[in-house]
Amino acid sequence: MAKIRVLLADDHAILREGLRALLRPADDIEVVGEAGDGGQAVEKAMALRPDVILMDVNMPGLGGLEATLELKKRGNEAKILVLTQYEEPEYVQRFLKAGVSGYLLKKAAGSELAAAIRAAQKGGLVLDPSIAREAFRTEPTASPSHGAAPAGGEGADPYEALTDREKQVLKLVAEGKSNKEVAAELGISVKTAMTHRENLMEKLGAHSRTDLIRFAIKRGVIQV
Repeated sequence: MAKIRVLLADDHAILREGLRALLRPADDIEVVGEAGDGGQAVEKAMALRPDVILMDVNMPGLGGLEATLELKKRGNEAKILVLTQYEEPEYVQRFLKAGVSGYLLKKAAGSELAAAIRAAQKGGLVLDPSIAREAFRTEPTASPSHGAAPAGGEGADPYEALTDREKQVLKLVAEGKSNKEVAAELGISVKTAMTHRENLMEKLGAHSRTDLIRFAIKRGVIQV
């Protein structure tokens, strides 16, 4: 029987080692690789073609959501299982909209992790019981920053008005990356990176990097 091939994506080496230890007793699961940030997760997922990816939310460079969007864009068929400390329904909704196969909390994973991986690999949707009800009941709310006006009409979520690529660029720019660094991270030209940045600033009504940072912090795109 073929083993379920798993890629671990988390910026904490000690946590990745802990996940390896948790999964070691499972004879039907094999950890085939690790990634310390979202960019590595994308590249290793494309190279290794794992069945399931355990994806953290907050990582350097591309975060878990941005990496997920990139993998979907590239047609990678791995099942993505988010493993995080963040319980907010808005996070869950964003990842579900991006097409992940599950959302688990690190504090509750433990012995349930192997079962969650098996369920995700079979095509099931795995949600931590403590967040499932709120995740489906609560709609995301817009929290536009100063200088970031809602797009698409009153009450619209400006973040959701961005394209997947613009969401990736937003996170990288808010983290202080230059256009050249954004281009290198996403594998695009500097001119294209600049165009995405200009478009997202227009959609958010932002006039400076500071406006983008404020928006990104309030919307949970980056952590401080």
